[in-house]
Amino acid sequence: MATDSSTEFTLDSAAALAADEGGTIEGKSPWLLAWRRLRRNYVALAFLALFFLIVIACSLAGPYADHIAKSGPNDNHLGETFERGGKQIPIVSKGGFVGDKFVSGGIPIGPQLWHADGRYVFGADNQGRDVAVRLLYGGLNSLKVGIGSAFVCTGFALLFALLAGYFGGWVDWVISRFFDLIWAFPVLLLAIALGTALSINGFHHAGINIAAGSLWIPTLVISYVLIPYIGRPLRGQILSLREKEFVEAATAQGASPLRVMFSELLPNIASSVLVFFALIIANNILTEAGLSFLGAGVQPPNPSWGTLIADGQSRIVTAPWLAIIPGIAIVLTVLSLNIFGDGLRDALDPRAKVRMEH
Repeated sequence: MATDSSTEFTLDSAAALAADEGGTIEGKSPWLLAWRRLRRNYVALAFLALFFLIVIACSLAGPYADHIAKSGPNDNHLGETFERGGKQIPIVSKGGFVGDKFVSGGIPIGPQLWHADGRYVFGADNQGRDVAVRLLYGGLNSLKVGIGSAFVCTGFALLFALLAGYFGGWVDWVISRFFDLIWAFPVLLLAIALGTALSINGFHHAGINIAAGSLWIPTLVISYVLIPYIGRPLRGQILSLREKEFVEAATAQGASPLRVMFSELLPNIASSVLVFFALIIANNILTEAGLSFLGAGVQPPNPSWGTLIADGQSRIVTAPWLAIIPGIAIVLTVLSLNIFGDGLRDALDPRAKVRMEH
């Protein structure tokens, strides 16, 4: 995940908005000004709505599977048929002649859209499982890993950045070397190595027991490898803020280090943290898809968008929808988060020129 220097800004620099034509910031909260900027960015809000629609759709995986598709994500329907237009259609072809035409065996039924009363909307895979059901459950798992790892990664990166930036000295040296150690490895290769090792035996150390197939494995692996990508730029901002007069004033008044860090420094980097958080969710979803595709992320039989693409690659010629549909879901989710993240950055950046009308 590449960082952009344009994300390095703080709320106390919102005074730059006074240069906006016809605008004033007297009595205005920086967050209110940011919201007024964001609500004018209709493209960013539209893609945020798209992301929420994807989240809502995946959250309804259970009701859809139980009441419409009538099939679980791992239910095997080989040899079964379903009714469409009064005809019984095999879910996976048995092979042989249909009239004068020879049909190969083992080819799953294609997308039925809504012609089969909500069953097999996106067809079936080579095990006769409903692709639409697995897509929603897979999206739910991918979102859990992506959002969960973003929370963990951002939380630890912020904590390390505050400690390193405020205290400096040997604390900064130790934390910086920790960042450098992770930074020295290619992200995906390090994640593959850790994910593969933990997916075999799980994690059983220091009183913590995580089973090999748990979603916590890819969540923690992705969180760990991406900590410096947020921690390093935040540390740089805090090092700069530490020399400001308001920090010196708080220290002179007897404020404790914790109070300075969380009452003075944290509010001034909150805007950067929000932007990084929005962008890293997209990055983590992509990372999870890559790990799951290679077998080092979400483990079967649990579906995810990455495992769905891996399952569909062997049928890319005869049943291309098996890989294309989850790929489209990944693209839409990541694109919506990236575009909204860019819009959020522009709204929170006081250097962006937006006219304020009253």
